[in-house]
Amino acid sequence: MSDLWLHATRGTVVESRHMAHLVITNPAGDILVAAGAPDRLTYWRSAAKPIQAIPLVASGGTERFGLTDEEIAVITASHAGEPAHIAAVESVLAKCGIGEEWLRCGAHLPFSTSDAEALIRRGELPRAIHSNCSGKHAGMLALALLRGWPLHGYMELEHPVQQEALAMVALFTGVPQAVIPTAVDGCGVPTYALPLHALATAYARLAVPEVLPESVSMAVRRITTAMRRHPYMTAGSGRFCTALMAATGERIIAKSGAEGFVSMGLPELGLGMALKVEDGASRAVAPLAMEILCRLGVLDEEESVSLADLHQPVIRNLVGFPVGGLQPQVSEALAQMLHELRKERLLS
Repeated sequence: MSDLWLHATRGTVVESRHMAHLVITNPAGDILVAAGAPDRLTYWRSAAKPIQAIPLVASGGTERFGLTDEEIAVITASHAGEPAHIAAVESVLAKCGIGEEWLRCGAHLPFSTSDAEALIRRGELPRAIHSNCSGKHAGMLALALLRGWPLHGYMELEHPVQQEALAMVALFTGVPQAVIPTAVDGCGVPTYALPLHALATAYARLAVPEVLPESVSMAVRRITTAMRRHPYMTAGSGRFCTALMAATGERIIAKSGAEGFVSMGLPELGLGMALKVEDGASRAVAPLAMEILCRLGVLDEEESVSLADLHQPVIRNLVGFPVGGLQPQVSEALAQMLHELRKERLLS
């Protein structure tokens, strides 16, 4: 059994268990806390989006196209397809002088249930702009325009846009570009398989960009400031990363990915964290991440109370009656590691 798992209870019985891996590092890549397998390869999926946005910002794209912080945030987003998200992506495309037809992310109904239902009531089919990845794709098209590269094939690994993104992934994770396995993500662009400790290191470097080259660190500050000041644009209503960043002001950088993954940067502590649920269950991500943050002392009492429904969610039946819950479980060994790290950071 892992040191970190989630129990799903119904009544007094544990009905299901989700085991998770956790790594916390500093910007140098030193592993400070580990549970499970810190070397476990996992695809970064959407949690790579802030890194993938850096070439555009570092190359002067925000100035060239006049992008706002809200638009930068939506470029890093797995957005819910709410009206503000769609408007921001449309604005990015308009500032670039191109149309929605250039998006190659595929189409799906908005993650927002109310907006998906509204689309259906209007008799409309979802378009590429409704994809949660449309902001990322708009940013990639903007980079191609900025650098004078062809728009055609911008999602292919061999395209300069994707090679720039891959080089940035190598810089942040410390893994040589030539040995990073890639596959095709759900939206059609490359995704990267990396050890969990490398993914934690990347977010530690997002949290403490001073360790990076100046042009990159300036871009990181612009991106992470946009994410933290406009958390709604990075996900949407009722979404974990939005709720967490909104509740904590500018003290956390958080981005989840498919298959039960989340990366976090903690600027005040100078740390990065990567959490992977072994069976890919997305419902386990928020409670487990909240448990770690509470044990590290990142959240104050008011923040903990406001986020309690994400920390220990109640399971309800179809008429709304509580029938169980999701309960994070931490071994004594992991609890002690987190306690020691908290003490060390408070004293430093």
